[in-house]
Amino acid sequence: MESVFLIKALQLILSLAILVVLHELGHFIPAKLFKTKVEKFYLFFDWPYSLFKKKIGETEYGIGILPLGGYVKIAGMIDESMDTEHLSKEPQPWEFRSKPAWQRLIIMLGGVTVNVILGFAIYMMVAFVWGKQIVTSDNLPDGYEVNEIMKPYGFQDGDKILKVNGEKFQDVQEISKYLFLRDVSTVTVQHRTGQVERLNIPENIGHVMMESGATNPFSPLWAPVIGEIEPNSEALRNDIKKDDKIVSINGNEIVKWQDLLGILDNPDSKELSIEILRDGILLNKEVSLEENEPLGVYPKTPSISSTKINYTLFESISEGYDKAYWILSDYIKQFEYVFTPKGITQLGGFGAIGSIFPASWDWQRFWESTALLSLILAFMNVLPIPALDGGHVMFLLYEVFAGKKPNDKFMEYAQITGFLLLISLVLFANGNDVYRYFFS
Repeated sequence: MESVFLIKALQLILSLAILVVLHELGHFIPAKLFKTKVEKFYLFFDWPYSLFKKKIGETEYGIGILPLGGYVKIAGMIDESMDTEHLSKEPQPWEFRSKPAWQRLIIMLGGVTVNVILGFAIYMMVAFVWGKQIVTSDNLPDGYEVNEIMKPYGFQDGDKILKVNGEKFQDVQEISKYLFLRDVSTVTVQHRTGQVERLNIPENIGHVMMESGATNPFSPLWAPVIGEIEPNSEALRNDIKKDDKIVSINGNEIVKWQDLLGILDNPDSKELSIEILRDGILLNKEVSLEENEPLGVYPKTPSISSTKINYTLFESISEGYDKAYWILSDYIKQFEYVFTPKGITQLGGFGAIGSIFPASWDWQRFWESTALLSLILAFMNVLPIPALDGGHVMFLLYEVFAGKKPNDKFMEYAQITGFLLLISLVLFANGNDVYRYFFS
């Protein structure tokens, strides 16, 4: 358990270190190009002290003790450091506040721009180096087990997903995500009877899934096929064998393993008339169970394979672009659920972020997780909240269109308000992590 935590923690810290350094370089480089003084460049926050620091030229470079991000301190800028000493002095030509609005805008958008480019570039690299593993309907021979909330729309246990919005659906693992976050109007399925049906999906299906808590209503179906039999059990005594498929019990059709358990867990189910399919032949078994006596059978693990797709260099650029675009689009789409009673409880902090990394070191998944975090960091930073890059951009755009800067005192109070808001969100999100760890 400790080793799993350590591996996840190391991956998270390495990923954040890469993203933070490159993000801050996105501010640092244009600041230098526009001859703006950068006083500090830090990986992680140096409060209450730094692990390492060295001054080169006019800039102090360092690594802080608090791994919650990083920063560049640009002279003449009201930022999260709350350093307002410069406001009592005349603006200097090398200060941020002395630069034209368009230069300040480029400096502030530099970090977000780097994160977006990095996210797209990593997904392209992953596509070229490792390709993509998908699960087609053929890779899932028993189809899906369907949550009850989806059955009113025509979905049935054992369904195979064929098309979405009239187009062939390549990776059936993504059906829940598509229904939750994309604009899906129709899904074409093949029922276990062989019948193909096009199902109409309501516009609010995402909210239905969110409110019910079933945001992943499709899972591989565990067919009622015997995988193991206990020694000296009633199943063994009644010649029930491995790989036998339970077709019905007491006239009740058995579609999935849960159906079988539902009958066996019933205390009134003592006399069982079991219909079995073995090598294409139907057999009947009459089994009598004593009170609390188990049948003694265990399921066969679903047979799920995957299909690998390899990409050429040029194909990987297109594939990586599409992947990054939809990852970012889906993440933005999720925000419509955040401010619902159910959604607010799903917010997560560093525990939730760390959980996206694998339990063992896997470079493909590490880079995929890093690309995801890069795009998330870009989106979160561009939100118009003071203390974030987006807050600075919002005030700069106001200056451009209004023709005047916001009052310095107002900017100071806005930074304090934004900082307190962000701290509150961080505490709330990490509090959710703690609650889920102990009580979920």
